[in-house]
Amino acid sequence: MVKQQQSLPLDVIIAASAALHRPSPAESMAAVVTRECETEDCSKEAKLQCPTCIKLGIQGSYFCSQECFKGSWGTHKLLHKKAKEDKTKDEGKNCVEKEVNTDPWPGYRYTGKLRPHYPLTPMRLVPGSIQRPDYADHPLGMSETEQTLKGTSQIKILNAEEIEGMRVVCKLAREVLDIAAMMVKPGVTTEEIDHAVHLACTARNCYPSPLNYYNFPKSCCTSVNEVICHGIPDRRALQEGDILNVDITVYHNGYHGDLNETFFVGEVDEGAKRLVQTTYECLMQAIDAVKPGVRYRELGNIIQKHAQANGFSVVRSYCGHGIHKLFHTAPNVPHYAKNKAVGVMKPGHVFTIEPMICEGGWQDETWPDGWTAVTRDDVERWGENTGSSPSGGHIRSALITDQPVTLWFSVGQELIRREAVVMECLIGREVEICLFMNVSSEQSHDSAWI
Repeated sequence: MVKQQQSLPLDVIIAASAALHRPSPAESMAAVVTRECETEDCSKEAKLQCPTCIKLGIQGSYFCSQECFKGSWGTHKLLHKKAKEDKTKDEGKNCVEKEVNTDPWPGYRYTGKLRPHYPLTPMRLVPGSIQRPDYADHPLGMSETEQTLKGTSQIKILNAEEIEGMRVVCKLAREVLDIAAMMVKPGVTTEEIDHAVHLACTARNCYPSPLNYYNFPKSCCTSVNEVICHGIPDRRALQEGDILNVDITVYHNGYHGDLNETFFVGEVDEGAKRLVQTTYECLMQAIDAVKPGVRYRELGNIIQKHAQANGFSVVRSYCGHGIHKLFHTAPNVPHYAKNKAVGVMKPGHVFTIEPMICEGGWQDETWPDGWTAVTRDDVERWGENTGSSPSGGHIRSALITDQPVTLWFSVGQELIRREAVVMECLIGREVEICLFMNVSSEQSHDSAWI
C-alpha cells in the first residue's frame, strides 16, 4: 500500500529533478528531503524520491533505499501507468476542446458575435448507387451544365413529366427538412443536424444537392443569428435564444427540390418572433402575386414594401432562382424593389422565392470560407423566406399553372386548404410559422410559432 504524503514545495521538486543522473527509475534515485519510506512494513527515514514520479507530477513516492524501491517496483510502477493514462486523456480532451474552438481566421474582423467552430469534419460520402448531379465528382464542384447556360435569360418551361419529377423531389426534400426540424434544440450542433440530413437523403435515394456544389463541404446549409445564408454546419452547439435557418436541397431522379425554414432554439425574444413573422408574410404576399403574365421584378416591390412597413430591410446580394434539372438557373428573382429582373411568368415555370429580411441594414459580407454570408452592421438576426430567414425563413418552389390549384398546409395533424388562383407550392406541410388567411375550414387557426 502506498502511503499518502503532502505535496512538495516547487523548489524541492526542481532540486530533486536536477539531481537525476540515470534514466531508469529502478537504478536512479534523487536525494531530497527526509520522509518516511513508502514501502509497506518499512518506517525508516526516506531520503530518496522516484524520479519518474517527479516527471509525472505524482506526489509522494519516497523510499529509504534502492532495495526498498526495487522491492516495491511491481506495485509502484502501476502509479506511473495510471498517471500516464490520465495525462493522455487530459491532453486529448484539451486538444479536442482547442480544436472545436479554433478560429480559422484570427485576423478577420467579425461583424457579430457568432464564430466558426473548426476543424470541420470530412466531406460525407454518398453511396455509388445513388444518382448524382454533374458537379458531385468534379474536383472544383463545378456544374458544367449550369456554366453552359450561365448568363442566359431564357426560362425553361417544364412539361407534365418534368413537373411530376419536381413534385416528387420537393416532397422528399420536405421529409428531410422535417427530420432536421426535429433535431433543433439547445445543445445540438449544426454538424449533428447535417449528419441527420445526410442520412435522411441517402435513405430516400437522394443526393444532398449542396454537397460539393462548388466545393461546399456539407449536405445542407445552417445559418445562425446574423448569418444570412450558406452557413456551413460545424461543431458549435445551438444556444437558447438562437434562430436557425436550415436550407435543404435534394437531388432525385434528375431533379432538385429546394426549401428551407427558420427555427427558434428554445425561447426567443419578441423581436425574433416579429422578424420571422414579417419574413413569412413577405413570402406569402409574394406567392399571392404569382400568376402568368406577372413580371418577376414585381415580387421585389411587394416584398420590400411589406418589410419596410415593419421596420426591416431586404438583402440584395442573394435572390430566388429557377430550379429543376439544374440547381440554380433562370430566372433570377430579386426580393428588393426597383430591381431589373428579366422575364414574365408563364405556365410551366418553376422557381424559388427567398426573401431575406434583416433587423438592421441590408448590406452583407462573406466570411473567409467563401460561403457564410453575414449582416455587416453587427445586427444579430436576419430573416429569409422562400425562403429562409435568419432567422425567419422558408424556401418555396413555385409552379406556374394555367388552372386553379390548392395549396396544402398543416397545423398539427390536421390538413387544411387554402385556395390559390394560379400557383402551387411544392411542399408537403409547414412546421414553423403558419399564417393562414382565407382558410377554407370551419375552425380558425392562430399563427403557430415553433
